[in-house]
Amino acid sequence: MLLPFLRSGVLFFLLLAGGISPVWAGVVRGRISDPKGEALAFANVAVRGTTTSTASNEQGDYQLRLAAGTYELVFQYVGFKPSPQTVRVAGGDTATVLNVTLTAENYQLREVVVRGTDKDPAYAIVQQAMQWRRYHEREVAAFKARTYVKVLARFSDVPGKLLGLVKVGPDFKPGIFYLSESVSEMSFRQPNVVQERMISSRVSGDAKGLSFNRASAGRGLNFYQNLLKSGFSERGFVSPIASNAFLFYRYELAGSSQQGGLLIHKIKVTPRRASDPVFRGYIYVVDGTWRLHSVSLDLTKDAQIDYVDNLHIEQLFAPAPGPSDVWVMQSQKITVNFTAFGFKGSGYTTVVLSNYRVTPTYPNRPAPTVAPPATGPADAPVTRETAADIRKQKPDLSGLTQAVRRQVKQAEKAAARDTSGVGKLRKGEVMLVEKDANERDTTYWATIRPMPLTDEEQLDYHVKDSTEVLRKSQPYQDSLDRKRNEFGAGKLLLTGYTYNNTFAKRQWYVAPVFNILNYNTVEGVVLNPEVTFTQRTDDRRTWSVTPSLRYGFSNELLSPSVAASWQIHPVKLARLSARVGRTIENFDPNSQLTPFINTYYTLLENRNYAKLYRRDGAALGYQWEPLNGLTVEARASYDVRHQLFNTTGKLLNDFAGRTFTPNAPVVAELPGGTGIGRSEALTTSLSASFRPGQRYITRPDGKFNMGSKYPTFSLAWRQGLSGVLGSDVRYTLLEAGVRHSVSLGLFGTSSYRVAAGFFPGSPQLSFMDFRHFSGNRTYLAADFNQFQLLDYYRFSTADQFVEAHYNHHFNGFLLNKIPLLRRLKWQEVASLNYLTTPAAGHYLELGAGIEHIFKVMRVDFYTSLQSGTRAGTGVRVGIGF
Repeated sequence: MLLPFLRSGVLFFLLLAGGISPVWAGVVRGRISDPKGEALAFANVAVRGTTTSTASNEQGDYQLRLAAGTYELVFQYVGFKPSPQTVRVAGGDTATVLNVTLTAENYQLREVVVRGTDKDPAYAIVQQAMQWRRYHEREVAAFKARTYVKVLARFSDVPGKLLGLVKVGPDFKPGIFYLSESVSEMSFRQPNVVQERMISSRVSGDAKGLSFNRASAGRGLNFYQNLLKSGFSERGFVSPIASNAFLFYRYELAGSSQQGGLLIHKIKVTPRRASDPVFRGYIYVVDGTWRLHSVSLDLTKDAQIDYVDNLHIEQLFAPAPGPSDVWVMQSQKITVNFTAFGFKGSGYTTVVLSNYRVTPTYPNRPAPTVAPPATGPADAPVTRETAADIRKQKPDLSGLTQAVRRQVKQAEKAAARDTSGVGKLRKGEVMLVEKDANERDTTYWATIRPMPLTDEEQLDYHVKDSTEVLRKSQPYQDSLDRKRNEFGAGKLLLTGYTYNNTFAKRQWYVAPVFNILNYNTVEGVVLNPEVTFTQRTDDRRTWSVTPSLRYGFSNELLSPSVAASWQIHPVKLARLSARVGRTIENFDPNSQLTPFINTYYTLLENRNYAKLYRRDGAALGYQWEPLNGLTVEARASYDVRHQLFNTTGKLLNDFAGRTFTPNAPVVAELPGGTGIGRSEALTTSLSASFRPGQRYITRPDGKFNMGSKYPTFSLAWRQGLSGVLGSDVRYTLLEAGVRHSVSLGLFGTSSYRVAAGFFPGSPQLSFMDFRHFSGNRTYLAADFNQFQLLDYYRFSTADQFVEAHYNHHFNGFLLNKIPLLRRLKWQEVASLNYLTTPAAGHYLELGAGIEHIFKVMRVDFYTSLQSGTRAGTGVRVGIGF
């Protein structure tokens, strides 16, 4: 809650800084509807000549707090005639009611002189918009604005069980499950530098909650870009005015209308092919300047969006304040209807931007290279220009890049002198949530909120906020936990069983059966109960302990161990980890051969692929992030390693002529065998990864990295120390790597990973100290980013190596063109895996496959080459979302 004097001064400052009138100002409120009395949800209300604007809520109600005076308000709604209204606002915190009825715009088609080769007049208009697209995308070099974001999501139907197996907890029920508001200051600089400082946040039913709203996320829905990312599909979506839009869209001029001295063209856009990644709906283009006035567009399941039945986007643009001829977005609304895993519901996100401070790129709008012909009277027939005529009118954008850079530098200098706060974010920090953002009271929100709450939202706030103390009390949380903690076979089989004590912030997690019970030829039946205890603290730290008690019934070996981790800092990455005890390990610590896969192949296929050894000892590790994008990890361990042998040959399905192999890997570099007997090893390692340009969000509850357009570079050093504590290994491993994921637009996404390293000198080490390469000899793929036909151990090396992996996800680029397949939403993928060592020579795998089968499966076919000679082929099946 706000402290009376201290916080009142802060509140007064925020109100003035935000351009919102103090409490003695008046309020203009009312309802916006159509002629039938139907509410117009999210209509825009702007104060002419100022940077102040707001929007109506779902019920069409609006409110605007203004200082005493006379104003002209402009009410706008996509597809409707703007309605200017003069209103006088009295002082003394009075309320002025102004209800407004907007009528649908009468878009009329003018008579057109048609030529034999002409298309619909819309194509000429869109051609102009395409030619000016690049200018409009960059006409604003920088801006700052106040943003208000409200997000609401509700369930209309909740299943009893998830996928028919796991019972849905009591937290999920029909009605609003998320309601949040936030107020931020946002800044933008070309080409795409966005920073946002959230100063206020409110989450229904959680007084300490922090909203995940991001006004800057809407920058991804910029229709002046060729390709838009919606977040609901791995593919991008082609803008109706993209450079290649004619390949994807059909256009129809629905009519034109004069609005405030501007001629606005309403153009219907439809996909050329139903399954193309495109929108359908209407765009509104301003004649002469060929900019977007507004959009009202939809994405449907035909566009291959995931988990969403329909997504509707509305954007409204208006001239920026000041003398410059640039426009900015005033409001954006996104509504969705979704169906996923038995859940059905809907939701919306609305963003209102105001208080713009704009730095234009050009002082004046550039002229076209060739002047357009005179248009004549408004009611005169239109003589359509040819495409050649329009291309001649292409704007002269020479010097645009230099102008952008020059204006951006000026904006950066201005930001350095600015004391409003947005310019103070650190490099790479795209968003900062203030520590006290969730401490505003209801009076503050009633004052600063630009759009009123609906009846449903008021009720949700009232009920959840008034019952929050009860809902967070121990008796209530214990009652919910009794439901959440109900035991189910589906949980234990698929995901493991979780027991929560929510009030005490504690959790016990039991691994799924596939991890607890397995089989191998060394231990026979293995019982490996493993429980993870996690404790969260009030200052947002976390520590966990995982005891394990592994027992092999055939070799009668008990292997107890404990692993622990502690998050030292509540926000920064700083984590301490430790382990102690006896474990049974695979020689390759990163092997794809999971216990479940090995159990299946041992019992049913008579293949004991896993090769194991015993490790007794302890390890300590520390991971931290000294600089943004730079992660460092240091580890030290001391272990006594023991060779293990097969103790059982039992199986369920005996293949004639097929026998189990010894528990000793066959390695090309060790023709004499890999027997280790007993080995003691003291090892240390230091690794670092650096991702230049990493963007991140800072919240009171943590730092969240958002990726970068640059690759991640890594260095690693591992050292075996001889003669210390009886250690009998002496070696150095040096390794460097790079990895990255690159979006190629509609063509899909490519990812690659390359690593190279060597052991200098004459290393003295055991086989588990070698550099291993995760292979696979089963039909089941645990990781498609690794080798799929390579033997698990044959080419492990204590020499030099180069390893490379490349995957390209076409995201439906090819299969989407096949009518019988596109409804399945399958997506094609191609891969390449490469390895070179002195023993392996040049090993290459080529793969092609299909993912998203039944939404979760992936099937690939691979072929391999060994130094130019075909080595083998195989099919792999695994998880592929």
